[in-house]
Amino acid sequence: MFRSVWTRARSRVARDAGMVTSEYAMGIVAAVAFAVVLYRVVTSEAVGAELQSIVRRALDARM
Repeated sequence: MFRSVWTRARSRVARDAGMVTSEYAMGIVAAVAFAVVLYRVVTSEAVGAELQSIVRRALDARM
């Protein structure tokens, strides 16, 4: 009896074992879109100026 319950539970898990190709494709598209947005934000003039300001203040700090 135990073995049949175990076999049925294992077969249920096997049906939902992983993502299908379309789910991988959608995940990749979402990751690329996020990367493009992040790249645009980081390379914008406002963020570049702020990063330069932070570095300049750090280098001018007295110890």
